[in-house]
Amino acid sequence: MSDKQGHVLQVSCLHVKVKTAHGHLSLVKGVEFALKPGRVLGFVGESGSGKSVTSLSILQLLDRKSTVVEGSIQLNGRELNGLHAEEMRRIRGKEIALIMQNPMNAFSPVFTIGDQFVETIRTHTGFGKKQAAELAADALHDVNLPDPAALMRRYPFELSGGMLQRVMIANAMCLQPSVLIADEPTTALDAANQLQVLRQLERIRSDYGTAILLISHDLGVISEMADEVAVMQQGRIVEKADVFELFDHPQHAYTKMLLDDRLTLPIHQPAQELVLS
Repeated sequence: MSDKQGHVLQVSCLHVKVKTAHGHLSLVKGVEFALKPGRVLGFVGESGSGKSVTSLSILQLLDRKSTVVEGSIQLNGRELNGLHAEEMRRIRGKEIALIMQNPMNAFSPVFTIGDQFVETIRTHTGFGKKQAAELAADALHDVNLPDPAALMRRYPFELSGGMLQRVMIANAMCLQPSVLIADEPTTALDAANQLQVLRQLERIRSDYGTAILLISHDLGVISEMADEVAVMQQGRIVEKADVFELFDHPQHAYTKMLLDDRLTLPIHQPAQELVLS
């Protein structure tokens, strides 16, 4: 259940600092935002602006020995910041999922796709091996991957980047998380595979009401998918607005600079045309 304001994810006064020999260096400074079911918040900004650090802090994946995370991160009203590692492992994948830029980093090279997919399902459900395998195969079919049974016998290095991204999306879809963090999910893909990934992200949010935090430097992707956009610069959100308002009437000088460069970015199919069969 979401909280009384209807937010599934609410981040308040988030600060992330990394420990150095000379003290603490601030990477994220007072970030605040909230997500409602079925909504997409786009995070944009140059490399090093704090987008990915913000997402890793939400997932509690930053090294606790070298970083300090302050502030509140609430998922369905439950505080995540400082939660015990074992509790977070139960939450990650089921209630909040991650799709990363390089999907190869998400898979072990020594186990088949099927072994890893089935293990993820069984970790978060009471399913037996056969039932989990059937669910995994159905999920792979749902993201238009051919011959799921054969694919599950293959190893990650035998699949293209685009196929691995769709395996990650299938994994997220079958567990129907409240929140999905997609960190540069289309950057390394060609145009055809980018479109496939965007279609599947749209399907997750429309079919399951999953809220999506979409991190991308590609304003074309953001304009297609996002309902709202947050612009990050040097660890701060400098502007946040409805996607149409931000693109048509940017207020901050940094946002205007990003939009001035948008013609160099790929132009994709409009969001309303991402129709799923």
